Amino acid sequence: MKKVSYSLFIFLILASCNSVKRVPEKEHLLRTTTILVDGKKNRNSDLLDYVLQKPNSRTLGIPISLYFHNLGNPNSPKTPKAWATLHPKKYNFFKSIFSEKQSIGVAKSYINFNNWFLNSGESPVIINDLKTSRTVTNLNSYYITQGYFKNKVTAKKDTLKNKKAKITYSVSRGNPYFLDTITRQIPSSVLKAIYQRDTINTFLKTGDQYNDQNFIKEAARITKLFRNSGVYNFIDNAIRFYPDSTRTDYKTNVLVSIADKYLTEENGKNVYKPFEKKTIGKINVYTDYSYNTESEPYLDSVSYNGIKYFAHQKIKYNPKYLSQSIFIKPNQIYSDTLRNLTRSHLKSLKNFKSINIKYTEVADSDLLIADIRLTPNEKYSIGTDTELTHSNIRKLGVSEKFSITNRNTFKGAELFKFSFIGSFFNTSTQFSNSSGFFNAWELGVDASLEIPRFFAPFGLNRLVPKEMSPRTILSLGSGIQKNIGLDKQAVTAVIDYKWDFNKRKSINLELFNIQYIRNLNTSEYFNIYDSEFEKLVPIAQKFNNYNLTKTNAPTFMSLVKADSNFQTNNPTEYNENGNVNNRYNIITSNFIIPTIAYSYTYNNQTNYKDNNFSFFRIRVANSGNFVSLLSNQKNSTGVKTISNTPIAQYFKTDIEYKQFWDVSRNSVLGFRSSLGVVLAYGNSDIPFTKSYFAGGSNDIRAWKTYELGPGSTAPGLEYNVGNFKFLTSLEYRFDLISSLKGALFIDVGNIWELTDSRFVDSKAKLNSFEALKQMAVGSGFGARYDFNFLVLRLDVGFKTHEPYLIGNKWFKNFNFNNAVYNIGINYPF
Repeated sequence: MKKVSYSLFIFLILASCNSVKRVPEKEHLLRTTTILVDGKKNRNSDLLDYVLQKPNSRTLGIPISLYFHNLGNPNSPKTPKAWATLHPKKYNFFKSIFSEKQSIGVAKSYINFNNWFLNSGESPVIINDLKTSRTVTNLNSYYITQGYFKNKVTAKKDTLKNKKAKITYSVSRGNPYFLDTITRQIPSSVLKAIYQRDTINTFLKTGDQYNDQNFIKEAARITKLFRNSGVYNFIDNAIRFYPDSTRTDYKTNVLVSIADKYLTEENGKNVYKPFEKKTIGKINVYTDYSYNTESEPYLDSVSYNGIKYFAHQKIKYNPKYLSQSIFIKPNQIYSDTLRNLTRSHLKSLKNFKSINIKYTEVADSDLLIADIRLTPNEKYSIGTDTELTHSNIRKLGVSEKFSITNRNTFKGAELFKFSFIGSFFNTSTQFSNSSGFFNAWELGVDASLEIPRFFAPFGLNRLVPKEMSPRTILSLGSGIQKNIGLDKQAVTAVIDYKWDFNKRKSINLELFNIQYIRNLNTSEYFNIYDSEFEKLVPIAQKFNNYNLTKTNAPTFMSLVKADSNFQTNNPTEYNENGNVNNRYNIITSNFIIPTIAYSYTYNNQTNYKDNNFSFFRIRVANSGNFVSLLSNQKNSTGVKTISNTPIAQYFKTDIEYKQFWDVSRNSVLGFRSSLGVVLAYGNSDIPFTKSYFAGGSNDIRAWKTYELGPGSTAPGLEYNVGNFKFLTSLEYRFDLISSLKGALFIDVGNIWELTDSRFVDSKAKLNSFEALKQMAVGSGFGARYDFNFLVLRLDVGFKTHEPYLIGNKWFKNFNFNNAVYNIGINYPF
C-alpha cells in the first residue's frame, strides 16, 4: 500500500505540471474566479449560478479530473482509418500477424481508451471573453432583482504564469430600493371578495427591501388562494405587478393588478369570460381505465357517497375503502389542494400505474364534472433481489430474495406479500462444521399485509385523519440460521401503524411486535468463543484444579457462582467467572421479546439531489409490557417466563441526527450523531440482538464489527456488546473522476455498560462523564463508485485514538498494517 501511495503521489506531481497541456497557445486556463461585492469577497454561493465559467473542480486543491482528461488527446483519430494513417506500423503489424479485422479492433480499442480519458475527466476551462461579458450582465440583472437598481458590475482579467489567468468580478451595489405604497387593482367582485379574506400573509409589505422573489411568492400565494376558493380557471398570468423605479428617494410604489377575465375558446373562437367560482357536480371514477379499451362500454357501475364508480367488467375495488382516498366531494367548491391530495393518496395505495384527474366544465353553469381515471397494476407480481455481502465475519455472502405480491387482496387496495429469503456465506471463523466454500446459511419466510388505513377496533381508526395516509402493516415471519456463531431460530409477529404527519414528519407505532428467539446449538459456545474459555482456565486451577473442558464449562461456572467460600477467598476470580457467565447468558439464552415502540422522524430533504438538509429520528421502545402481566411464572433467577422461556424486559431509546451541507458544486459535508441506551428491569438480561456493538462499515470504520469496547476494554474477544452507545461521524464527500467519488472521514464513539454489577469489568462501565474520555477515534479515506441505482463503497479506517492502550493512546497504530478495509453498499449515513 505504501508503494501504491508513493506512486500516486509521484503521478500527481508530474500531472500538476501538465494542467495546461490541452490549452492552445494565446489562450488561458481559468485558475480562479473571484466576486467582490462592495469590495468584500463574496460568501453567497447563489451568485455562482450566474457565473458562466467556473474553474476546473479541485479535490484538496488538486484538479484531479482535469489531469485525468489531459491523459487523453482531443486531437487523436476518431476512426480506425484515421488511426491507421497516423500509426501505419502498428496497424500493419497486427494486420500481418492476424487480419485486417483484428487491426481495426486494435484501432478501436485505442480510440475508445482515449475517449474514456476525455469523457471521464473534465476538459480545461479556457477563458471566453463573451462568457465573461455575459456573466457581468447576469450579475447586474441579479442585483436588480434584489432591489439594487443602480448597481454596477465590472470584470478584470489578470494573466498569470504558464498560460493561466484569473477573473475578478467587482460589484458595486449602490443603495437598495424599498417598497412604499402598495395599491391593489381588482375589478372582479368575486376575486376581490376572496382576496380580502387573506391579506395578512402577503409577501409585499411597505418598508421591505425590493426583492423579485417576494413578487414570485406573492403571485403563487394569490393563485393558490383563488384556485382553492373555487376559481378553477385562474392562472398566474392574470396577475401583473407594476413597480415604479423612477423615484429618486430609493423608494418604489407598487401596483398589483389582477385581471377580471380569462381567455378561452368556444366554438372555435377565442372569447374572454369573467372569473367565477366553480362547484363540483358529478364525480366519476373509472377503476380499470386503459387507453386501449377507452371506447369499450362500462358494464358495471355503483354509487357510493355521491361518487359513481365504473368498470368495463366488474368493479374490483370496494368503493367504501377507495373513497377514503378521494377528497373531492359533490357540491364542493373546486380546490387545487384537494385535487392534489386525492392524486397523492391514490398513488400511495401502490395499486395503480397511472392516476389522471380531469375536470370538464358544464356549459351555461358553474358546475364541473370530475373524471378520475385509474389504471391498475397487475394483480400479481413476482420480484427477485440478489445481494452480495462482505464483513469481517462473513468473507463472502450471496443472498436471494423471492417475493410474490397480491394487490387489492380484499378489495380494499391492500397489498399482500409473501417472501422467501435464502443466504449462503463463507465465514471467517473456524468453528463451522460444514464443508465447502459456503459453510453457513440462512433461510427465512415472511408474509405481510399492508392495509392503506387504520385497522383497529373501538373506532380508534378515527384518531388519525385520513389526510395523513395512515397504514396498518401485519406481518408474520420465521427464520433459521446455521453455522454462523450459535445456530438460531426466530419467529416474529408484528402489528405496525404508520402515518405522515406532514411532508417532513412521519410517525410509526409498533403496537404489537413479538419475537421468539431460540438458540439451537448452545453446547458449542466455548468452541466458538475460545477467548471466553481461556478466561476460565486460571479460575479452574484455583478451584481445586477443576478438570475444566469446553463441554463442562457451563456447569463449572454454576459451581463457582454458588461457592461462597471461593467468593471470599478469591474475589477477583469469582467476579471474572461472573463476567464470563453473564456474557454466556446473553448469547445462549432463549427469549420472548414483546415490544411496543414509538418512532418519530423528521426529514426536510426535498429530493435525492438535495444536499442541504437535516434528519432527526427518535425511537422509544419497551419490551415485557403487557405480556409479562399474563405470566406469574419465574425461573431460578427471578425472571418472568412463558413455557420456561424468559420474557425480555427492558426500555430502549435510540436518537439519531444527521445534517448535510452542500459545500460546493462538487462536494458535500455530512455529519451524523447517534445515542442509544437500553436498560433491563425485572432481573431480565438484555437479548444479544438488542444490545449495542461498535465497529464495522457503517459505524466506527477503523475497527471491525464487535471488536471495539465496551469502554477501555482491550480487544481480543470474539464479540463485545454494551447497553449504552454514542457515535458521531464527520465526512467530507467530493467528486474525483466521472462517477468515481472520494471521501475523508472521522468517526468517534464507543459502547459502555450502564450497571453497578460487580461482575462487569470497571473498564467497561460508564460511571461518570470521565468515562467519555474512553471515546475511540477512527479516521480515514474512501472511494465510492456511483452506479446510479447503488453506490459501491470502499473505506480505509485508521485507528487514531485507542482508549484501551496504556500510555500514549494517539496514532500508535495509525498505519496501513493496522488499517481496516470496509466494503459496503451505499453511503454509511
